[in-house]
Amino acid sequence: MSRVSTYLNFMGTTEEAFSLYSSIFRTEITGEIARMGEMPSGPGAPELTDAEKKMVAHVELPILAGHVLMGTDMLESMGHELRVGNNVTICLEPDTRAETDRLYAALSEGGSESTGMQQMPWAYWGCSLDRFGIRWMFNCYEPAP
Repeated sequence: MSRVSTYLNFMGTTEEAFSLYSSIFRTEITGEIARMGEMPSGPGAPELTDAEKKMVAHVELPILAGHVLMGTDMLESMGHELRVGNNVTICLEPDTRAETDRLYAALSEGGSESTGMQQMPWAYWGCSLDRFGIRWMFNCYEPAP
């Protein structure tokens, strides 16, 4: 079932922020918090420090009316820099790859910083900054053809 959520990026304070949001909205984090040390590393990626391995790779918190906040810690060692434009992302989870590709192409047109759509361990994924400076993330859980 498709959904829309908001993805928040932090520089090492995701768990603290989501703890606060959990108390404010009186809801509980969904499932386990995924840690950076649990994620597969890409080819040529630098080795994570012990502190970075404990940082948040992914967390989800339902807030109001079925809306979900998601979050992650950005890693300075990976060249990540938190700034307006990459601190908040609208995350779309269409039901099909075809709809995901259509939305990705339309929202990426005239934009920048596009990753392209690619199969990741968790889903068919991509990210793009549209021509108005809004960041969009796409996750589709339909299996690869």
